[in-house]
Amino acid sequence: QLRLVESGGNLVQPEGSLRLSCAASGFTFSRYAMSWYRQAPGKERELVADISRFGGSTNYADSVKGRFTISRDNVKNTVYLQMNNLKPEDTAVYICNAPSINLWGQGTQVTVSS
Repeated sequence: QLRLVESGGNLVQPEGSLRLSCAASGFTFSRYAMSWYRQAPGKERELVADISRFGGSTNYADSVKGRFTISRDNVKNTVYLQMNNLKPEDTAVYICNAPSINLWGQGTQVTVSS
């Protein structure tokens, strides 16, 4: 069964940091690029970052450049999103995606608030 399971979301103060994880199973993880999206209440789903199959290429939304870092471990079948200097506008459900096979996780909530 193809599956993506996110973890690591939490309530954090502004300027704080979090590391999200997305564990993949049921498919050959290293064959696929991976993405992180986020969706805030009342807003459209937004692509946050993506990473190529072996991590050699990454892309970021302008709103997170310089603060977020996407990475992956093809041995552990996991993709990560390191988020630093968090802002209240980063509050959203963060969702892992394997775009080539249209596979989505259930999401993990990140709330940035003092």
